[in-house]
Amino acid sequence: MEIDEQQHATEQTVRALVQRSHRGPKDLTLTADRRRPAPGAGEYLIRVGAAGINFADVMQTHGTYGGGPQAPYVAGFEAAGEIVGVGPDVESPLQLGTHVVGIGPGAFAQYMTMPAAGVLPVPSGWSDAEALGLVLNWATALAALKPLGEIKTGEVVLVHAAAGGVGQAAVRLARHYGARVIATASPAKHSTVKALGADEALDSTRPDLAKEITRLTGGVDLTLESVRQATFEASLSVTKPFVGRIVVFGAASGDATLTTHDLVFTHQVQIKGLHIGALALQQPSLYQSLLVEIEALIAHGVYPPGTPQVHPLAEGPAVLQQLEAGQTRGKHALDPWR
Repeated sequence: MEIDEQQHATEQTVRALVQRSHRGPKDLTLTADRRRPAPGAGEYLIRVGAAGINFADVMQTHGTYGGGPQAPYVAGFEAAGEIVGVGPDVESPLQLGTHVVGIGPGAFAQYMTMPAAGVLPVPSGWSDAEALGLVLNWATALAALKPLGEIKTGEVVLVHAAAGGVGQAAVRLARHYGARVIATASPAKHSTVKALGADEALDSTRPDLAKEITRLTGGVDLTLESVRQATFEASLSVTKPFVGRIVVFGAASGDATLTTHDLVFTHQVQIKGLHIGALALQQPSLYQSLLVEIEALIAHGVYPPGTPQVHPLAEGPAVLQQLEAGQTRGKHALDPWR
């Protein structure tokens, strides 16, 4: 099918944040002369309304994200916005003008392309910014809890980095599925995670973290691990032997080491890795089932509209540096038109 564009997309150059090196967010620079992308096979062209900020963006700026882009590149990968163009070979394309949320390269820009198979329409009555997290944070949290974590009513769930985008979704969902939730976050964020339904909020840096979790719970059934180096040893210590599960979906503070000897003789737990993008590619039917369940959660009011802090595009480097330093809470987003 020929590319069909509305008048929105007449700009040939766009504002974008370009990562110039792998030296971190400090080398993320605003440019106004980036060529507007064209949708390829199976893609939509999106006029970005809001772009989500994630810790994976920080990792990409350092070149440490597996399979991530090589500098220089337009940063960002999560966005919501309006379909203004359709590339060839899109099966059952959505109408031009439909607002969708999804992932694709170069989200920190006024226009981006997005694989059509992975988008969802923005829920009725929601803004683009309110829909951020739907196919990323919430899908990750749901996958970690249900198909991988096998959560059951009455179990104890430990959520690290509970004040972050995935963490907040995980706390809400774990409570919805009838679990007792132990959350870790910096002390200034404890009120946030308690308001979401966490039964206990602990400082992840306290030296007796594992001992305190064990005192409170007697052992954890399911641990959602995204910090790794700083919390992984505690996660291994408090998760119940043999029947306990640890789902690892991030490594914010660096890698941790676990040997086969450890698994056999010291920490006999079930450890599962999760990357939501890889899951979508390698298990598309499972990923689609997650999206169907998320739509049901929205319909039943379990998943409310998001409340991200939206910043002008030029503030992107500073926000990513704050995220890297652990100084943010909740979801943050960029408006490329501001």
